[in-house]
Amino acid sequence: MLMAHSAVLKNLIEQYETLRVLQAEEGCEEVRRRMDDIAYTLCVSTGTSDIDAALIAARHRLPGARVEDDSLLAT
Repeated sequence: MLMAHSAVLKNLIEQYETLRVLQAEEGCEEVRRRMDDIAYTLCVSTGTSDIDAALIAARHRLPGARVEDDSLLAT
């Protein structure tokens, strides 16, 4: 499996989190579609099948992530 560069993963995470806030505030279809696109890209980039697992996997690939860090599991 190809591994996405950490800078790409960081950007995707930031986009997804920003869109999640917009979706909560506005709920518009365009934001939902963009979120779905980014979620798909994150899943493919991390070899996962759902966005929650993809976000955790992507965050663990960022510089400074610790293997034992379970703080990402808390919402």
